Amino acid sequence: MTTTLTKPAADAGSPPPKRVRRPKSARAGGQMHAGPIAYIILALFTIGSLLPLVWTAIAASRDNQRLAQTPPPFWFGGNLFHNLDIAWNDANLGEAFINTTFVAGVSALTIVFLSTIAGFAFAKLRFRGRGAMMLIVIGTMMVPPQLSVIPLYMMVAKLDWTDQLQAVILPSLVSAFGVFFMRQYLIQALPDEIIEAARVDGASSWRVVWHVVFPAARPAMAVLGMLMFVQTWNDFLWPFLVLTQNGNPTVQVAVAQLGRGYTPDQSLIMAGALLGTLPLLIVFAIFGKQIVGGIMQGAVKG
Repeated sequence: MTTTLTKPAADAGSPPPKRVRRPKSARAGGQMHAGPIAYIILALFTIGSLLPLVWTAIAASRDNQRLAQTPPPFWFGGNLFHNLDIAWNDANLGEAFINTTFVAGVSALTIVFLSTIAGFAFAKLRFRGRGAMMLIVIGTMMVPPQLSVIPLYMMVAKLDWTDQLQAVILPSLVSAFGVFFMRQYLIQALPDEIIEAARVDGASSWRVVWHVVFPAARPAMAVLGMLMFVQTWNDFLWPFLVLTQNGNPTVQVAVAQLGRGYTPDQSLIMAGALLGTLPLLIVFAIFGKQIVGGIMQGAVKG
């Protein structure tokens, strides 16, 4: 005897079940829209971030006497281009821009290249002492850079590199942060199967790095390169110790010379700081969208 189980029919008089409509933000492929509170918070953070730059431009457009008054000025004056011209000529910023671009470019490219190779080795290769070596690399990030100034300066003096650009370039060719950053990225973005497939095809280690690792790490390499370029551009302590304004100054060394004298002209100092910041703003405005898009693309692929 066979028993057939049937689903009980709904009562004829009962209303049909209501469909629960999900909000548009919860649907597949829908975009989440921010509320007014989120826009207010973002606006406050944006204003707070732009305020130092705006104040620098306002101070650069005034004279030193007006900046010393209370309350300080809150709007632009008429001396901006005059102060920019004086700061450009007095600080020798033309040569300083060329030197800083060269130093920052060489340092950023070298750090990206070496950090990608080292990050790949720590992320995907198996060798004895890998964990201990990675701990040593991370440990160097905890050492204050001021502790290495004296021995580093002694080495530069013995090599007779004082007031030469190689004294600034060589100490900045490697970065423990860069190695750690690339290692963390390649662990997720580079599957082991792709490396094994390249090995099966007979690719050597350097060919794997060139044709597999570098394309997969391109978004992170762009971000690391921009971070290292900005860090080297803004570096002040070490270039100030080994370079002079009359020799091969960087931007930060040249701007620091504007503060000479018994009563430094604050408007000229702000004008020099504004000139030193503008190239970074232009670079980020041009390439910032591509770099952020590269990060998102790499995250999706990973």
